[in-house]
Amino acid sequence: MPFTPTDEQAGALEAFKGGGHLAIQAGAGTGKTSTLAFLAKQMPLRRGCYVAFNRAIAMDAAARFPSAVTCKTAHSLAYAALGHRYRSRLNSPRRPGWRVGQDLGLTVPVQIGRVDLMPATLSNAALRTVTRFCQSGDVELAHHHVPRLRGIDDEDDHDELADLVLPYAVKAWADLHDPHGGAVRFEHDHYLKMWALTEPVLVGDFLLLDEAQDTNPVLEQIVLAQRERAQIVMVGDSAQAIYGWRGARDVMTRFMGDHLTLTRSFRFGPALAAEANRWLTLSNAPIRLSGTPDVPTTVGSPSGRRPNAVLCRTNIGAMTEVLSLIASGVATALVGGGESLRALAWAAHDLIEGRRTHHPELMLFTTWAALRDYAERDPAGSDLQPFANLIEEHGPDAILQTVNRLVPEDSAQVTVSTAHKAKGREWDRVRISSDFTSPADSDQVDAQGRPIPQPVDEAEARLAYVAVTRARHHLDPVGLAWIDDHPDNPTAGTALNLITESTNAAT
Repeated sequence: MPFTPTDEQAGALEAFKGGGHLAIQAGAGTGKTSTLAFLAKQMPLRRGCYVAFNRAIAMDAAARFPSAVTCKTAHSLAYAALGHRYRSRLNSPRRPGWRVGQDLGLTVPVQIGRVDLMPATLSNAALRTVTRFCQSGDVELAHHHVPRLRGIDDEDDHDELADLVLPYAVKAWADLHDPHGGAVRFEHDHYLKMWALTEPVLVGDFLLLDEAQDTNPVLEQIVLAQRERAQIVMVGDSAQAIYGWRGARDVMTRFMGDHLTLTRSFRFGPALAAEANRWLTLSNAPIRLSGTPDVPTTVGSPSGRRPNAVLCRTNIGAMTEVLSLIASGVATALVGGGESLRALAWAAHDLIEGRRTHHPELMLFTTWAALRDYAERDPAGSDLQPFANLIEEHGPDAILQTVNRLVPEDSAQVTVSTAHKAKGREWDRVRISSDFTSPADSDQVDAQGRPIPQPVDEAEARLAYVAVTRARHHLDPVGLAWIDDHPDNPTAGTALNLITESTNAAT
């Protein structure tokens, strides 16, 4: 079909023709890939490189961009340049972390502060140190790459841990450089980092960076190094920056170049745009969306039809939804598969049976009772409380049996996903799960003596925005309904609420 650009897309073309660096804020469903393909097609004599967030996006883009534009992920570029040398190591079998630790020389437990650390825990910390280094823009391993561990909160204790772990991380990094084999399992991020350290040159007159709001520093370093030889166009949505917890950061907001916007969503109508905009307001995002009037989207209570997707805040929430749906006889899929749930269930099984677990989130606990006590009594362990309750209620065996009953997405009646894994996806009908809980109460009270909740965290608002904008035709925001009564609700009593209410009434 012929592409008719909006005024914003036409403005982006004029800026692109000018040759300057660009940062394009593109809201959910605003056609960012279509826009980038449109720009490239209008300049057929220029060669370019489009760096995609994942392989599926790269393959889709390759079918839409002109042949003069190379569409790859950063990892595929790195693999072609250097990673192929390590092909045999990439296909090597998985090895338990404790065995890798033995090969590195971590064979005895140590005590730091009041915490006893087993060799498996230390091995995991060393390997995570290498991972954090690979995600960074740094050229050498350093203390700040050593991860924080539960129970080691004192700075002096963490420094002691870093002094202990760092030499083994250096040894692991050296081990990874042997193409023919070694103790440490070779991962894709390893060759990406090795490639970045060679200061690569990307061929092309322009470089398009997709999903720029979630760029690891290692990729940012590669991209910014091209600015003297190529036009850089960053595109993304700052309000969808949801991977900060694993080292990613929004590189658009501070990027030196012309800043443009795409704000008309073609995915959904005005009612859902209104819902999205209040979360954009709470996340201090630089844009607000308008919906497409011709798209019939409703927001509110269940539409009378089963949702295609249920989006959750956490893996534990996803586990709860999967258990409920399968118990009701609904053919259920889980985005990303059930391995994360299976690993948690096996970890709980080991602890209940009196064995330590090697699960990275639970390995510091020696017994199930210790985990329960930490989850119930220590504020730092509150995130584990739903998991502990779920295991107590159903037992790990029931969870393992349920995971084995998951079906592929193309055979499912309902797909369950965390909001993080749902990014870039869309479904006709979406329900928001109840584990998107409201902020905890503050120590202040209102005029009626009721506790006033704490402000909405910007990171949580961004995650809510991602979740609600996955729907095309109906959104049931039940898990986020608490925002209606929260003091931070930016749309209380405004025309935006009236739009939503009138749309709900029509259904």
